[in-house]
Amino acid sequence: MRGPGPSAAAAHPAWVPDETVRARSRLLRAMKSWGFDGLQELHEASVADPEWFWRSVVEDLDITFTTPFERVVDESAGRLFPQWFPGGRINAATLCAHRHGESDLAAKEAVVYEGDGGQRRTLTFGELSAQVRRFAANLAQLGVGRGDRVVLFLPVVPEAVVAFLGCAMLGAISVPAFTGYGPDALAARLRDSGAVALVTADGTTRRGKRVALKDIADQALAESPTVRHAIVVRHLADGVPMTAGRDVYWDELPVDPPPVPVADTESNDPLTIIYTSGTTGKPKGILHSHAGFTVKAATDFAYGFDIHADDVIAWIADLGWMLGPLMILGGLQLGATIVLTEGVPDYPGPGRLWEIAERNGVTFQGIAPTAARALMARGDQDFGDLSRLRAFASTGEAWDSPTWHWLFDQVGGSRRPIVNYSGGTETGGGILVAYPFLPAEPASFNGPLPGMDVAVLDAAGKPVTGQVGELTVHNTWPGMTHAFWQDRERYLETYWSKWDGVWLHGDLTSVDESGTWRIHGRSDDTIKVSGRRVGPAEIEAALLKDRRIAEAAVIGVPDAQRGQRVVAFVVPRGEAGNDDLVATALANVGKAFAPSLHVVKTLPKTKNGKIMRRAIRARHLGEPVGDLSSLDPATPLDAIPAANA
Repeated sequence: MRGPGPSAAAAHPAWVPDETVRARSRLLRAMKSWGFDGLQELHEASVADPEWFWRSVVEDLDITFTTPFERVVDESAGRLFPQWFPGGRINAATLCAHRHGESDLAAKEAVVYEGDGGQRRTLTFGELSAQVRRFAANLAQLGVGRGDRVVLFLPVVPEAVVAFLGCAMLGAISVPAFTGYGPDALAARLRDSGAVALVTADGTTRRGKRVALKDIADQALAESPTVRHAIVVRHLADGVPMTAGRDVYWDELPVDPPPVPVADTESNDPLTIIYTSGTTGKPKGILHSHAGFTVKAATDFAYGFDIHADDVIAWIADLGWMLGPLMILGGLQLGATIVLTEGVPDYPGPGRLWEIAERNGVTFQGIAPTAARALMARGDQDFGDLSRLRAFASTGEAWDSPTWHWLFDQVGGSRRPIVNYSGGTETGGGILVAYPFLPAEPASFNGPLPGMDVAVLDAAGKPVTGQVGELTVHNTWPGMTHAFWQDRERYLETYWSKWDGVWLHGDLTSVDESGTWRIHGRSDDTIKVSGRRVGPAEIEAALLKDRRIAEAAVIGVPDAQRGQRVVAFVVPRGEAGNDDLVATALANVGKAFAPSLHVVKTLPKTKNGKIMRRAIRARHLGEPVGDLSSLDPATPLDAIPAANA
């Protein structure tokens, strides 16, 4: 191991677990059954002997392979392209739906949907299993087969879970898409994946306002020639145009189609493609498989979050971001109930999260720092009956200390840990976690997750403590992406090119002598708005769809509520009005990432024509701009306005 493993030696812990928390821990129980006295010793073994460790995890968590795998990992294609559990046969739909639907859990709630307008719908494990079988059979009737891509542009209604697992059952590849995307972003994913079908809804709502998903989908489909079918969930039931021969309502699919068997998928067969954005180029299609993603999800939820079958997990998580599929695979696989929440945490009132938690007996409540800041600002002190709640969870962005303390002290009564969790779409889950059974300092992590060989490296590539460096992983693990969809070279360049055999995650991180880890932000230009990553190039491309815009540069700047917000600088063609450009930008980019817009005469570029985003950001924020030796004098930095101007 290059970096420290999990540590109980936090210097100034705010959370100190009692014996009840430790006795409940699935990881501590497994540790003892495997013959280890301490968590550090177990972690070292999980890294040093993956063949033993991952076999033990599969057995301990009852991750059932219908055909046993030959070995844990095969690196014959190269260390950076491992095949996990080769020869094994496993299907995510069986793990998450069918086996529970045919067990004592059949009558237990599996999925709860809480709507933006107060709606509530549920599916038991028995109902989920039956609906997954029906949907898979209907996809087959439409000509969708094994390996075909199906884009899911859906709100977090129960049908979204059914569609995700229905694709898995059939051996098709789901492609979840964020409901905040505009037509361009959705079309890019439809085309890049070569999708043959789209599952969407007539609309969704945010803060009570209608979001016309079907209209966005229709515009995207006009530019996506491979799509043959669109299935539409009648969510708002207010009527939308339907294209004959292509579109069909979900509720009008045959009730009893000819059944299809669960696909006998091999461990490394593709399960899903989740698109994420980098700093340059087109969105990256992160490819995950049936075995790797399910094993990693179960490991993180069982050992990192301590989820049991009696847990109820609530988290606002769009299906198009990794957390949505992760909740499905991690929560349902372990027999827990997942509560899917449409909309935002403070509408129709600031107590919405706590009302949902009370109504559903939530035991594990996810909340982003952005959401916590917004709720704290509302000043509400009535958190309802949270007696069943045992822990909070957080991911996607860094905490600030006042907000962390508000959640821990005021909402949680200093009796519930905040399970901080950090990883990424590409890792299939977490790298670092704040284990609930270990002491933890505010806004921090107390160690890496099992099987993850993690270290902070300085600029020379040497492990460091007590200073900020790059978060890196020095081994491979189930759940890591099987490269990018149809772009292996870009995958290698993105994660493996800085240091030989070292995964560079892109987060600035520190770990101190006591084993407390902290994340300090991104080391590249990726923007995170409310925990959602987007690359500047993707927003710039959408802005440039407006023919009146000649050039565009996008940056992320600090925002007290959302972590970051998007700011765009555009060079217009002719005399375009600012207000009109803003309206068009909103339509092209989508509301979630809509930028504040500055019209400028020129954008600073290097002498070889590359836009200098970091210099733009520094100038705008009044920070030191650094070395400008590469700046083309014809494109002065003075054209960029200061944020406070």
